[in-house]
Amino acid sequence: MKTLRLERSFPREVEYVKKNNIPLVIAGGTVEYHGPQCSYGCDSLVAEGLIEKLAEEKEIMIAPTIHYSPSSYAVGDEKSGTVHVEERAFENYVYYVFKSLLNAGFRNIYVVIHHQFEQESEMPMTLCYRMAAKRATMEYLEKTMGQGWWGSENYSNYYEQLEGANNPFNWIQVIPTMSTAVQNATGYDHAGEFECSILMALYPDCVDLSRIDDIKHWFTQSSRKANVKLGNEMVKKSLEYLKDRIK
Repeated sequence: MKTLRLERSFPREVEYVKKNNIPLVIAGGTVEYHGPQCSYGCDSLVAEGLIEKLAEEKEIMIAPTIHYSPSSYAVGDEKSGTVHVEERAFENYVYYVFKSLLNAGFRNIYVVIHHQFEQESEMPMTLCYRMAAKRATMEYLEKTMGQGWWGSENYSNYYEQLEGANNPFNWIQVIPTMSTAVQNATGYDHAGEFECSILMALYPDCVDLSRIDDIKHWFTQSSRKANVKLGNEMVKKSLEYLKDRIK
C-alpha cells in the first residue's frame, strides 16, 4: 500500500482522502536537548516513526511534521540547542494551519505528540494544539453556519451525534504517541532508558550510548540500559493503541 503524503500529493489524492474521510495525521514535534547521547529531534522522530509504521498497516495520509514548538528550557538553557517557540505565537501558527485544513475540507485530522505527554498530562505544547483546534473549529462553524448555529433547530440532534463522525469537535484530535496504559505497561521518560529504547528501535542512528559521559545528567543515566528489544515492545504497544485510536 502506497503511503499518502500531503506534500507529495495532487488534488486527486486530496479529494480521495476527503471523500473517504481518511485520517490526516500530523506529527507534533520539537527540537529539544536530549543529552549527549540522544538526537535533538527525538520527540519529532518518535512520533514520525510510529506514524510511518502505522501507514504500513492502516490507510492514512501523512502531513508534514511540525518541528519547532514550545519545547521550553526546562531541560537545557538557551545555549543548549533547544528551539523554543513562545506559546501564544505557536498557538496562532497552528490555528492557521488548522483553519486552512478545515477550509480545504479535511474532517478527520490527528496531531500525534510524544513531547511532555507523561500520563497524558496537558503541558503547554499540547494545550496550544488543542486550543488552536477549538478556535479554528468554532470559527469555521460560525462562518459556514452563521451565529447561533448550535442553538438553531437545524442542530437539534447535536447530542445524538457526539460520538459519531459528524461531531465537529472530533474533526481535529490531539493525542499522545503512547496512551497512559501503554506508558504504564512499558515505561516513559526523557532521554532515559525508555525514550532512548523506542528511538533506537525506530531510528538506530539517532542514539549513541557511547557519548553518555560527554555531559553528566541525572536524567540520562538510565539510558545505559536502553535496548532495541525494549524499544520494539514499546513500538508494538504504541502501534496497537494508535491503530485503535485513529479511526
